[in-house]
Amino acid sequence: MSLDDDIAFFRRVPLFSALDKEALRILAIGAEARSLQTGATLFYAGELADGGYLLLEGSLLLEPGSFAEGKDVSVGPGALVGEMALLTDMVWQATAIAQEPVTVLRLPRTLFRKMLEGYPAAAVALRDLVAKRLDTFQRELGVVKRKMEK
Repeated sequence: MSLDDDIAFFRRVPLFSALDKEALRILAIGAEARSLQTGATLFYAGELADGGYLLLEGSLLLEPGSFAEGKDVSVGPGALVGEMALLTDMVWQATAIAQEPVTVLRLPRTLFRKMLEGYPAAAVALRDLVAKRLDTFQRELGVVKRKMEK
């Protein structure tokens, strides 16, 4: 893919959709491509996460670790795995296994933070996007709470 194709792909990811072309260019240039064969493990639950992965091709099975609740989840192209790891220290809550040949772009946290430092407008746009998502989540939790209280 060309750099412009990479930028267009990044733009389709909800977290990155609010960023301008120059901020996306930094991410696209600094991202590290990685390929996995079917059955290979990208990361294990409990390991320190130092960034996120943008899935370009193939699909990953996310199996919750022993300390996490939930069901297995399959994600495909366009999925951003480890969104919070772009911003803060955390451990993976699931193990990621390639269900077929996979290509990902690894986005190190250091790259993401440098992009935010260099493009303050991107940081503001992301803050606004995250605030909107948190507001929506809070309203959805309120609906669930009211239903449970009945």
